[in-house]
Amino acid sequence: MMHIGELAERSELSLRTLRHYDEIGLLRASGRSEGGFRLYSEDDLARLLVIRRMKPLGFSLEQMAELLEIVDAREAKNPDPTVRDLLNTYIEDAVERRDKLARQLAMADEFVELLRSI
Repeated sequence: MMHIGELAERSELSLRTLRHYDEIGLLRASGRSEGGFRLYSEDDLARLLVIRRMKPLGFSLEQMAELLEIVDAREAKNPDPTVRDLLNTYIEDAVERRDKLARQLAMADEFVELLRSI
């Protein structure tokens, strides 16, 4: 188990962000210390890294929560085919968002090269 400071360091997210995620129920601490401090597990860190990877792609907090529910259902070996369909929708959306970011990065690279050539 780790305290919130270690989780922040390992995830490269701020304490404020982690507290906000806890307040809205996106990522709850697995436990509390005797002093009342939040304690997080390696599984909590893994969930947080899913969230962190969604952030640059512009997914909303609600979408993050829904995807975590889908991940939980898949890990529980939920045979419901709609769960797989929802996951496939997220995969397609993530690919589209990544492709858009790649195009933006290419334009940014062109701009940097233009500035260097001036």
